[in-house]
Amino acid sequence: MRRVKERVIEAALFLAAAASVLVTLGIVGALVYESSTFFAHVSIIEFLTGTQWTPLTADARFGVLPLVSGTLVTTAVALAVAIPVGTICAVWLSEYASHRIREVVKPALELLTAVPTVVFGYFALLFVTPLLQRVIPNLPGFNMLSAGLVIGVMVIPYVTSLSEEAMRAVPLALREGAYALGATRIQVAWRVVFPAALSGISASYILTVSRALGETMIVAIAAGMQAKLTLNPTEPAATITAFIVQVSLGDLIHGSIGYQSIFAAGLVLLLMTLGLNILGFLIQRRYREAY
Repeated sequence: MRRVKERVIEAALFLAAAASVLVTLGIVGALVYESSTFFAHVSIIEFLTGTQWTPLTADARFGVLPLVSGTLVTTAVALAVAIPVGTICAVWLSEYASHRIREVVKPALELLTAVPTVVFGYFALLFVTPLLQRVIPNLPGFNMLSAGLVIGVMVIPYVTSLSEEAMRAVPLALREGAYALGATRIQVAWRVVFPAALSGISASYILTVSRALGETMIVAIAAGMQAKLTLNPTEPAATITAFIVQVSLGDLIHGSIGYQSIFAAGLVLLLMTLGLNILGFLIQRRYREAY
């Protein structure tokens, strides 16, 4: 009887794992199939190198570079906020905060991930943008800077939580050895613990980049959804996810070239995140420490 129960549990676990793999393959298959239909009408060279993205107009242009640039700029602004702030918070929680403070601060910080992103979007539009306009007088009402800053605040918990866990996993013997050699607490934190936990910390950075790349509502609300090729974060722009939301509102006929363009754009985003995940895996293997 016990062996039968084990077989049932093993089969259930296998089915759960297989289901997740099949769902992923189904998503990839749908993107590839719909994208192939799109590329039957649009040159892939024009798609990858074109600088105009106007698929919803009569004179349609399908150069994806404006969407890619908007996605990368907002992500870069977000990382400029999330990585330094999140890393400093992780070091403080791991090496300086008491157990009682850690038990209060860390869950409170992780509550940020539970806030709906549409709330962050309107926070960027109605609070952060007017605040920035006091510093940058000619800043448009819709811009990538405010959207990126708020995305950075939203993803801080990813950096902090995962980096803190990686640093807490570093053996106490390494810390004690460094203290025995006369190192100060800040030297131990940054020259001993941080390098030893670099594999897990780099994984948190990669996850944060992937999360920022895939953010939708904040950029759809605050960035302006104007597809143009620019690297200036103070200008309005559109991202890949924001364009997908725009088309998904239902104004276009299913099966039209404009509608199918969202699958091609989604495929680009998928390849970007896949590349980041592969990079993260390689970095983890390179810097992984065995204790």
